[in-house]
Amino acid sequence: MSNDKEKLSQLSARVDELLGSVNKIADELRAISANIKLLAISQSTNTNTTTTATVKHTTPKTVQTPTTTIIDTTTSATAVTSQAETKLRTLNDVCMSFPEELEAKLSFEDKEDYITIKPKQFLGSDNFAKIAATSRGMGGEYISAGKDSHFRIPKKKPQK
Repeated sequence: MSNDKEKLSQLSARVDELLGSVNKIADELRAISANIKLLAISQSTNTNTTTTATVKHTTPKTVQTPTTTIIDTTTSATAVTSQAETKLRTLNDVCMSFPEELEAKLSFEDKEDYITIKPKQFLGSDNFAKIAATSRGMGGEYISAGKDSHFRIPKKKPQK
C-alpha cells in the first residue's frame, strides 16, 4: 500500500512539474503573440501610404485556414495616420506590444523623444525579462535609476 502512495506522490509531483512547464510555454506564447501584433502593425505602416492604428488594446482573434493564419485586431475606435508624415511609434503601439496581463502591471508615458514604461508593482524576474525582451525588440533599453528605474523606447522607428 505504501508503494502505491509513493507512486501516486511521484506522479503528482511530475504532473505539477509539467503544469509549471505548460504555464511557462503559455506565457512565452503570449509574449510571441504580442511581438507578432507589433510586427503586423509595423509591416502595415511600411507597405501602405495610409495606415490605421488601433486606439484600444484588444486581444487578437486568430482564424486558421489551410495555408494562412489571419490575425484580426479591429476595434471600434481607430486613428488614421499617414506614413509620409511620420514614422514615429505611438504610445498605443507600445502598449499593444505587451500582453494584457503585463500591460496592467505597467504605466506608459509619452515623452518628447521616448515612451517610458514604469512598473506599477513588483514584476518578478520572469515578467521583468519579458518586458525587457519586448522593449529591446523595439530598440528600447532599461534605465536603472533606483525608484525612477524604467524602460525607455524611442518613438523614432529604426529604418529598414
